[in-house]
Amino acid sequence: MKLILDSHNVELTEAIKDHVGACVQKIEQMNQRALEARVNLERDHVGLPENKFKCTVHVYFKGADMFAEDHENDLYAAIDLATKKVQQQLRKRHNKIIMRHHAGAAKAKRARQLIDA
Repeated sequence: MKLILDSHNVELTEAIKDHVGACVQKIEQMNQRALEARVNLERDHVGLPENKFKCTVHVYFKGADMFAEDHENDLYAAIDLATKKVQQQLRKRHNKIIMRHHAGAAKAKRARQLIDA
């Protein structure tokens, strides 16, 4: 998967790059069909002192894309929580696909049982 890391008012250190890479690796392990992940890190100078850092994660697939964002005081926490949101979306999407297959199989099984009875 291709990783595009962008920042605004945040200095990208090697530690931040490694942390984002590890989080994107977790997403890629859940679904290998991801084409690209765009991670945008921002720091807000204006406004309330709470939730200074914002992390947005946009994962591109063939078909529907996934997007998550989070605001936190700590940049690493924002990255982790945005990653967790994308992972939850992936789980939900996977479970919907599995349930669709189970529903079709259950319908076919009921039809066979009615024919046999």
